[in-house]
Amino acid sequence: MSSVDGTASLSDEQLVLRITEAKERLGAKLTILGHHYQRDEVIQFADHRGDSLGLSRSAAAARDADYIVFCGVNFMAESAAVLCDPCQTVIQPVMEALCPMARMTTVEDASVAWSKLNALWPNQVVPLTYQNSTAALKAFVGQRGGAVCTSSNADRLFTWAFERGERILFMPDEHLGTNTALARGIPLEEIYVWDPLRPPETCELEGRRVIVWKGYCGVHTRFTPDDVRKARERHPDARVIVHPECPRQVVALSDDAGSTAGILDYVADAPTGSTVYVGTEYHLVERLNAEHPDVEVLPLRRSICGTMAMTRMSHLLAVLESILAREPRNVVSVDADTTRWARVALEKMLEAS
Repeated sequence: MSSVDGTASLSDEQLVLRITEAKERLGAKLTILGHHYQRDEVIQFADHRGDSLGLSRSAAAARDADYIVFCGVNFMAESAAVLCDPCQTVIQPVMEALCPMARMTTVEDASVAWSKLNALWPNQVVPLTYQNSTAALKAFVGQRGGAVCTSSNADRLFTWAFERGERILFMPDEHLGTNTALARGIPLEEIYVWDPLRPPETCELEGRRVIVWKGYCGVHTRFTPDDVRKARERHPDARVIVHPECPRQVVALSDDAGSTAGILDYVADAPTGSTVYVGTEYHLVERLNAEHPDVEVLPLRRSICGTMAMTRMSHLLAVLESILAREPRNVVSVDADTTRWARVALEKMLEAS
């Protein structure tokens, strides 16, 4: 675990005081970004909170800050490092906070798929990678004419890709790719799940328009059709909204599916006195219930992102005080060549959005 020195022994009150003092001393030199899935104890200090798309925009716009502290997981901090100026320093409070899904597609495995698909359909395949991927995979996609997407803009990026080719290779989340394709009216038989442990025979790819990687988010695949059915039994008049990283069977039974930003808007627009079940990360659901007292916001199931939950106030204080000591810790850097091509893919995403 990233070192917190003596900060772990401090009380919550002491941590709040010292973080507040550190922020005041650093002033405009510091920007803290916080993903919606962070604990309340951390998110309270964020200058900008958001989903992957919103925080990518915030990172790209934070030109005046010398230090960008990203409270999230590693692929997010990598994206910030790619989008920021070289003179800026990106820091992640807990370096061990990794996204398992982001490591489900390696560049080596993606190369195998790309070679096979291009041999079958020369110049017809456009690669897309979900934001939840490594900088190396973003660079792989950027070099091959593709782009990054988030759950907020996946449909727009599908449109963008289909304007440039007849087929899409979507990595690394099977469920977001499948749900986006289905919502566009692409039938299930035209979608193929690429398993890197068992690459398909050519005949299995016949007639496929969207190739989705066999990857997943452990938070959202915990939700089941039974969860939706039980929610409706408990509250027959409740609405159910889930994240599109959920399996398609769960999405099909729900009233709506939306990105993190979409879920926030859905709850904000819910009628007073209504009940909304939300199928996404538990810390966000709890926060929505607290911030919308006129609506009952309930978790479809208690599903926590363990890596997002790793960041505590003690970690945030430790990195802020390391900046004040002019010995910043947990600096996230991406090599120049990877930065160049990952930036190409990320900027296409921002332009398309």
